[in-house]
Amino acid sequence: MTGNINTAADGYSRTDQHIPIATSAQPPAPPLESEYNDGRFDGNGAGGDASDTASQTSLGRHLPHPDRPTLEKTHEGEHRYDHGDLITDMNITRATKLYAFCAALNSCNLGYDIGVNTGAGKLVQDSLNLSNFQLEMFMGSLNLFAMVGALSSNWISDKLGRRWAFRVAAIGFIFGMVVQSGAGGYGSLMFGRAFVGLGVGFGLAVDPVYISEISQAAHRGQLVTWSEIATNVGICLGFVSGLVFSSVDENIAWRLMFSMGVIMPCFVIYLATTVMPESPRWLVSKGREAEAQEVLKKVYPDGYDVGVIVSEIHDGIEKEAIAEHAIGWNVIFFPTPAFKRMLLVGVGTAVAQQAAGVDCIGYFLVYILDESGIKSRNAQMWILIVLGLIKLVVIVLAGHLFDRKGRRPLFFVSLLGMSVALFLVSFSFMGDGSRKVLSVFGLALYLSFFSVGMGPGAWLIPSEVFSTMIRAKAMSVATFMNRATATIMTSTFLTVANAMSWSGFFILLAIVCLLILAWMYVYLPETKGRPLEDMSQFFAEITGDRSIVEAEEALRRKDAASMASTLVPEMELNSLQSQTNTSKKDYAQIVSEANVVGIMA
Repeated sequence: MTGNINTAADGYSRTDQHIPIATSAQPPAPPLESEYNDGRFDGNGAGGDASDTASQTSLGRHLPHPDRPTLEKTHEGEHRYDHGDLITDMNITRATKLYAFCAALNSCNLGYDIGVNTGAGKLVQDSLNLSNFQLEMFMGSLNLFAMVGALSSNWISDKLGRRWAFRVAAIGFIFGMVVQSGAGGYGSLMFGRAFVGLGVGFGLAVDPVYISEISQAAHRGQLVTWSEIATNVGICLGFVSGLVFSSVDENIAWRLMFSMGVIMPCFVIYLATTVMPESPRWLVSKGREAEAQEVLKKVYPDGYDVGVIVSEIHDGIEKEAIAEHAIGWNVIFFPTPAFKRMLLVGVGTAVAQQAAGVDCIGYFLVYILDESGIKSRNAQMWILIVLGLIKLVVIVLAGHLFDRKGRRPLFFVSLLGMSVALFLVSFSFMGDGSRKVLSVFGLALYLSFFSVGMGPGAWLIPSEVFSTMIRAKAMSVATFMNRATATIMTSTFLTVANAMSWSGFFILLAIVCLLILAWMYVYLPETKGRPLEDMSQFFAEITGDRSIVEAEEALRRKDAASMASTLVPEMELNSLQSQTNTSKKDYAQIVSEANVVGIMA
């Protein structure tokens, strides 16, 4: 490694050929000289003496430019002093698995709704004499109401905690399912649908956030995918309910299928109250560091110094607050370059999941099978169960690959495979003969490749790229956009498919998958193994965002003053106080400048 490789952490963009990044607070720094040392150790003596580097726990210290603050280099690992060295020795504790399992159960509610309506949709339409348009509105409205639930979830999640968000989500789902099962007409059916959607939206926003916040960085990818696994378990349970009641009168069967949906959320309420602890990151944000340490002691192996994790969380929250100086939603509406890129990646990935057509295909699988020539209700239910089990098995296997192979490769394989599968389904509608087999095979292939990357990854990426300060709000926006896209896709599925032919519709979806693949290749960074508190700095490197750099410098000055106050003898306190006052003035100036940068961006 040569000594003149510079990053945005040093105040230089990775792509601007050593052109310094200017801010409103200062003019550009002079170009780096060839002998400038950025402090990174490459094992051959570059960046400092090996023994010195080892004494700093393998952390490369950047040498500051005299006219420019610096940012500590981002890394893979649990915290800034880990640098990835502990990943191979870090095991998932039983408590972490338990908490992640409890949180993932909440996602079963969405899965059950998809699965039960796949089998019950046609029965509801025949029983209540619904038109195709009314059926589309019933199916798609879940996502519309989920958008409202997602946007409002951040208030509960930020103010009252993640556990209360789980309870609210489960209560809304229970009430909605009860109303739907007793519906006597389209109006009451939609009234119950509204509460089901609100509960689903709450759950989608809080599930991946909670799991990511109680997970070690080394295993976050695997654990967050449990939420998607639980969704698929719920889908399979919904399919099974259709088979169980397949011999029951159609006017009663769908009501029984809906009523079974109240069982799982009752367990969620119990577990959120008695088993699940509050998120350590939420506890730190509320000044409850002692409670956060107790939770982290259960999450990390025995003997692990969780104090440094708490300090890292606290520093990350403070740095982000300084960088944006945001109140309410200003950080979302007026983001600096780093936060803008976070939103593009996180929200864009959530939108892409639904643009690929998974929900609309899932809700109308029975109609697709019927159109392909499979008319038997019993045969359709069995095929649904087989498809659901295939999807579930693949997603369980894929969950382990995110932390081993990385995010980007799995997304690319997933989208390419989905495109091929959709082309096969399209071909099955172009002629006669064995199109039934080709259609079922294409659907199985599509669901399998979706589960490799786009399924679990679309919620993993938003849960980890959003920094602590904006995570709840940004996840609400991501969930809102995900559900908005699902609403559009589901509410227009039958109309568009009948208008442009079933074959043409699946070709269109295949092209959309290829476009998403191209977008992700350009914009999606690799986040495997990075701690959540490192994300703002990581995206500052990518975008050259100076506001994050200034925030780090302000925090460093504040920490230096605090440390000095405990070490300097009593006779020097007056002098120290003067220096501290100066630091506070600089701190206030930096806050003001960061806010200006955020608004201008």
